[in-house]
Amino acid sequence: MAEVPAALAGPNSSLAGLRILVTGLGVTGFPAAVHLGERGADVIVIDGDDQADVSEKAQILEVFDVDIRRGPEHVAGLPEGEIDLVVTSPGWRPDQPVLAAAAAAGIPIIGEVELAWRIRGTNDAKWLAITGTNGKTTTTTMLESMLLAAGLKAKACGNIGTPLLEAVLEPGLEVLAIELSSFQLHWQESMSADAAAVLNIAPDHLDWHGSAEAYAADKAKIFHNAKLACVFNCADESTLHMVEEADVIEGAKAIGFTTGVPRPGELGVVEELLVDRAFIPQRYSSAAEIASLADVATATGVAGGDPAPHQVANALAAASLARAIDVPGQAISAGLRSHSLGAHRMVTVAEADGIRWVDDSKATNTHAANASLAAFDSIIWIAGGLPKGADFSELFSSHKDRIKALVLIGEDDAAYREAIAATVPELNVVRIEPALAVDSGVPRRRGEAVAAAAVDAATTLAEAGDTVLLAPAAASMDQFLNYNTRGELFTEAVHNRLGR
Repeated sequence: MAEVPAALAGPNSSLAGLRILVTGLGVTGFPAAVHLGERGADVIVIDGDDQADVSEKAQILEVFDVDIRRGPEHVAGLPEGEIDLVVTSPGWRPDQPVLAAAAAAGIPIIGEVELAWRIRGTNDAKWLAITGTNGKTTTTTMLESMLLAAGLKAKACGNIGTPLLEAVLEPGLEVLAIELSSFQLHWQESMSADAAAVLNIAPDHLDWHGSAEAYAADKAKIFHNAKLACVFNCADESTLHMVEEADVIEGAKAIGFTTGVPRPGELGVVEELLVDRAFIPQRYSSAAEIASLADVATATGVAGGDPAPHQVANALAAASLARAIDVPGQAISAGLRSHSLGAHRMVTVAEADGIRWVDDSKATNTHAANASLAAFDSIIWIAGGLPKGADFSELFSSHKDRIKALVLIGEDDAAYREAIAATVPELNVVRIEPALAVDSGVPRRRGEAVAAAAVDAATTLAEAGDTVLLAPAAASMDQFLNYNTRGELFTEAVHNRLGR
């Protein structure tokens, strides 16, 4: 990384005389521009979208004389004049013309994580950081719940909830439970988390990172300079290799989590209990109970049933981070019992005529969809969207006995078609036409029409005993605003179809 201006350190020093370019006017770019402008920097914000209503943000930014430039012409290259620093939003790819030009000119480029770490100043809140291909949000909210149950002033932030930049400036917080995406980690170099976890790794966002190796390398940066613990998944050898290759603070421990019986240095499961063999003095001869499978079932909305294995793994990862800062077992158990699963994550939205309708719109890649498909026996699968360079063959081959029929949405179905032809050519596929924009002759928003048509198709295919599962294995932005909207419109369409 090119040298970042030293004046950036701490939240209060003046940035007068620095000309800083902020890319994007969204969740990340807006608070960054406000903070930098408030400290006296000459801030320019660029955004290719010139249609969205940003009047409220613009009024605030005008107070700090921030120069807002919107439209495609402003993201085609660097603005004229010297730029001292670029602060970029995570959605901007490194090969985007502005960022590529900045890199070629030797201008330092940082993201939200690096900015937050540098400006935290005297804020001594502990950083517990989480990444992985899947399970990040659930693990982060479980961790937050455990921390709150321990009486700590904690907040989930980063890729969910409060932007990290705002959280580090919030007075009184003792612990930050931080979800980090590969996009966010790509632009950070200095962070030194108290404890960090990589939950799992599977190819994802290859269109952004360029290769699976580059994607994994960015994920691995979360372990850099870890102080107390590096938490890895015993079932995913690549996460252990990341720990082995990480440059950490002396004394940091490698801590594994497993859904099986743990070895010394690991957290795992013994009979119906979650146990710790990593953070106790007697770890070579005994284990400490920290929670139960029943607690995990409650935390994931299946109280009285059996929690899914991937949710047990998420709970153990969260517990590992909590234990790294001495959160007691009673708080871990209590935190799980008070936790509620987030929206669009394996939520049963309706049951009628023996058919279950499940919204797992958060399954935006093959790894997440694999866990969803494994949870049911006879599935009408609604899938499709932006494939992000993924190969779907293993999904179809692994679950061909579970998938009764496929309702295929999304503008580009080539990758799905290729996988079906190679693995289950006999599969019954109903294609929802991407040009669909009307319903009964009445124009509607595309996402509404697509969701309604998919639910209609699934209704004709499903019988008693089937599960209609929205687990797209792809991003949503080709036909929906985001995965939340996709899940909401699916739920709305199901309720409309069932007359609720």
